[in-house]
Order: sequence, then structure tokens, then C-alpha cells
Amino acid sequence: MKLSARLVAVAAVLATAACAPQTSGNSSSDKDEKTGTLRVWLFQEVNNKPKEQVVDSVLAAFEKAHEDTDVTVEYIPVETRAQRIKAAFNDPKSAPDLIEYGNTDTAGYVKDGGLADITEEFGAWDEAKDTDPTARQSVTVDGKVYGAPYFVGVRALYYRTDVFDELGLDIPKTQAELISTAKAIHTARPEMYGIAVGGAYTYGAMPFIWAHGGELATGKGGSYASAIDSAASRKGIEAYTSLFGDDNCPAAKCAGMGGNDTVTAFASGKAAMAIGGDFSHAAVEAGKVKGKYAVVPLPGVEAGSIAPAFAGGNNLGVLKSTSHRTLAVDLMKRLASKEAQGALFEGMGFLPTFSDVREQVAAKESFVKPFVETLAADTKFVPASPAWARIDSSLVLPTMFQEVVSGKKSVAVASADAAKKMNEAFGSAG
Repeated sequence: MKLSARLVAVAAVLATAACAPQTSGNSSSDKDEKTGTLRVWLFQEVNNKPKEQVVDSVLAAFEKAHEDTDVTVEYIPVETRAQRIKAAFNDPKSAPDLIEYGNTDTAGYVKDGGLADITEEFGAWDEAKDTDPTARQSVTVDGKVYGAPYFVGVRALYYRTDVFDELGLDIPKTQAELISTAKAIHTARPEMYGIAVGGAYTYGAMPFIWAHGGELATGKGGSYASAIDSAASRKGIEAYTSLFGDDNCPAAKCAGMGGNDTVTAFASGKAAMAIGGDFSHAAVEAGKVKGKYAVVPLPGVEAGSIAPAFAGGNNLGVLKSTSHRTLAVDLMKRLASKEAQGALFEGMGFLPTFSDVREQVAAKESFVKPFVETLAADTKFVPASPAWARIDSSLVLPTMFQEVVSGKKSVAVASADAAKKMNEAFGSAG
């Protein structure tokens, strides 16, 4: 009897290594078995149940189509993905066949030799033609395709409508107003963060840097130099880190918080504002603030402007070491299909990577509007360099923010140190 899909949830956060292990040379498996067990690693979300339901449905259809084939899915913490996935590249015998990965990791994973080149299969996939160009670019390195876009994501400002009404506050139109409003809320409601922020929330901090004219790095074509210590970038760092303190989000509690932590604080009623993604919608709806919040684009420096958002999102990729390539590619396409992405939007609020599907969901769901506006205004991406995986996994930017909010270093010193580490990574990437 064929077993049903076994879902294995990670019960505890894995210990994070000081740095990601170096990967050894990888080679494609010479096997392409058409039966057996496929292992899949997907990311654990704040509220994972809706995602599991969509995945379960896809797996049921997949297993029905492929006799004597089973799938095990493990939901892994996003924070420790770098260590786990790089270790998998080093040990093909224990590696999964298919992984979900952040779109910032593509170049690094390709350089590590961990992802299979699926250019031919992607080109033959009927639905691929409707993938939006930005999403397609996120799975492409040197003209070759190494995965299927899973969803796109941008962040905007969630705020408590009831708290704003009770305190007679206006929606912030600039980042300066955002900061002053957050502190006013905490003064009036000391049990609540005015805005939940995290020292480990890199993608929540980036819009402050970009809105002030700063950049993470400059360059192109694989050659980059850090710009995190420029005068404009330092202004953005100062703006973001000014939100840490007893007048809003105490550093002792907030310095170690990541993106999921800030969303959880908002959803549970502990914060009046938070920078959350379209993908955070389901978690917020499942929290105590349901019916008492709204979302607007995160304001920029000038009134009426929208802060540039990180063009985020996740992809699905087949590992080069898989011994079930054909099955893994088929499962990847099913999980990333229009139908599945539509269901993920319904369950999680993840924006589809297909232009036509995104237009359909935006037309019927009002909560999508601020995120679509943000996408249309201006989005930015991390440097398209294999070095970014090292910079990210080494926590260069979170360390910089935490050094500032803890008072250990000034913005100038912390950003200069971060720039040095970034440049070392860019230099080693070649």
C-alpha cells in the first residue's frame, strides 16, 4: 500500500553555526529513478497551517499520478536555511530533492553547484510564459534557469486603526512622521510598541536606507563594492535605529527580533504598527487584531512618497544531486503552478509570480492594493552576487544594527565595519 505524504515539522530552531560550511564540488546524479521517496524542504511560516493545506493538496495529486512514489516534507526555519542547505550541498546522500529558497540566494547556490539547471524543462512548461520578468530574473543566472518562482513579496505598513482612532492620530506620510507617531503611541500606551522593529529584520530596515538615498552596494556584472557606510546610507540607518529604545521598542527586547517576530508582535496586539509583507496577511488575520487594522505603503522621506521596498519572494529549486530529477521537476512545477499559487494567495496572501494570476487576485482582494502600489512605485534588490549569501548568512547587517541599538558602536563605526566585511565577501566571490 502506498503511504500518504508524511509532513515533518521542525520542532526546534537548529543551532546556528558561526559561519556556513564551505561546499565541496557537486556533480549531477547519474540516476533518474521514477519511483521511491522524494524529500522536500519548505520554509516554516508564522502561521504555517494554510501553507501545509495547499501543499497537501498538491502532494495528493502528485502521488496519485505517480504510483509507488511518496513525498516527505520538512518545514525548516528561514533563519537557519543557509547552514542547512549548504550542508545538504555537501552531503548528497542526506540532501532533499527539492527545496524552497529565498530569491536572494540564487546566485550563491548556483556558484556552490547545488541547484540543477532546468532551463530546458522551464522553457517547455506551458505556464512559464506568464511568469513576470522580475520573478523569472530571480531564478536566472548567466542566462540559465535554476528553479521556478514560487511567490513574490513586498512589505508595507500595517497599523492599528482602533489605536489610531482612539489617540486621534493621522496615518504617517513621511518616515519622520512614522517615527514621531510610533513614539507618541508608546507614550500613550506604554504596554504597546509604537512600531515593532527588529535588529535582525534586515528587509524591514532596507527601505529606510533606500528612502534616504543610500545603497547596500554599487556595481554590476558581479563586481560590487559596499555602500552601506555612505553618508546617505548612514542617515537611513540612523532613522531606523532611532526606533529602538524605551520610547518605542526597547533594545533589550527588540534588538534580536526578526521579521516574523515583529509580525507576531503586531498580530498578538503588542504593537500598533509593523512592517509586514503581503505574505504576513494570513498570520495577522489569525491574530487578535483581526478587523482592527489596515495597510498602507511605507512612506518615504518626502510626503506622498513610497519608500523603496525590497523585491522579495521565494523560489523552488531541484538539487543537482537528486536521483529523482524527472519526478522532482514535475513536483516543482505542480507546487509552483498557477493553481497552487492561487491557493497560496487565498491561504497565505502570497502574491503570485504569474502576471495574469496576480491581476485576478488584485481585482477581488482589496488588501493587495498597498502591496501592488509598492511594487509599482519602486523596488530594489540585493546585489546579484554569490557573495550576498555569505553576507546574509554571516549576519553582517543585523550585527551592524544591533551594535548601534545596543550602544556598542556609533552608526559611523558600525557601518564602516559592516562595509569592510561586505567588501571582503565581494572580493572572495571573484
